[in-house]
Amino acid sequence: MAGELVPRKITREQLERIIQRAAELQAGEMDTGDDLTEQELLKLGSDVGIPGRFLRQALYEENAGGAALERGFMARWVGPKMVLAHRVVPGEKAQLDQAVAGFMTEEEAMTPKRRLPDRTVWERQKGLFAEMKRGLSFDGKAYHLARALDVSVQITALESGYCHAEMAADIGNIRDQSLLGIALLAGTGCLGAGALALLPGLAILAPLSLVGGLVLAGIGARAFRRRADRMQVALEQVLDRLERGEIRSRPQLAGPRASAFARIATEIKRSVEDAAQTLRQPPGAPPSKSTPLSGKPKNP
Repeated sequence: MAGELVPRKITREQLERIIQRAAELQAGEMDTGDDLTEQELLKLGSDVGIPGRFLRQALYEENAGGAALERGFMARWVGPKMVLAHRVVPGEKAQLDQAVAGFMTEEEAMTPKRRLPDRTVWERQKGLFAEMKRGLSFDGKAYHLARALDVSVQITALESGYCHAEMAADIGNIRDQSLLGIALLAGTGCLGAGALALLPGLAILAPLSLVGGLVLAGIGARAFRRRADRMQVALEQVLDRLERGEIRSRPQLAGPRASAFARIATEIKRSVEDAAQTLRQPPGAPPSKSTPLSGKPKNP
């Protein structure tokens, strides 16, 4: 009909500002002071129609981002010492915890360093077999996570069927190595510039030595940032697989179950021991009967 008012449309930017302002007004009426508790935040969200799942997700992401954010000259010039990735994934907490534990042990060659109430911290597996597994990577796996000082994994339930997964890699060890190389390059350039400045006729080359050292130091810093980016991608890839359900919990079998690599290593060790026993036998002695892989003695 003519004369009817056309409903006014609200853009996405306006919607965000309206919701933010409504939350501020509601918080003012609640008289909570400068800080809100988590329960007060959830109540405030329910009053404006925001489901608790999204509020918890935003809260965990805010806390994770603030904890991982590093400020200062080193973080801006060289790069961060902590790399973080997080997202919401489908599944229940117990199954996801079990799936991630199996993945980190079997596929990333890592072992628990600490089991905290809210997260598990993983570190690089040590020992000959673990080093052989990483060194003889027949499938081309790079094992980026095992290069970090440690990797913490936190799974937090949001609501039935959904959890917030957070992975944080401490690459301070890699950054320390890079900083040592950067310092050596910059120091060499400065020493070279000082030495050239004292030599007659070569003082004009002193600035070139200084600039060259600083350029090489900048290249070293850029190389570390690339390594940090690769670690970031590695964390995101784990969460990608977890989100798609490619990382799943396996049924627990009775008794300890050795990995495929450990079983292969055991067979190699057994073969070496059999060969050594054969060499120790006196000439003309009948060969000893070795036990077959099935564990049953051979029929005469």
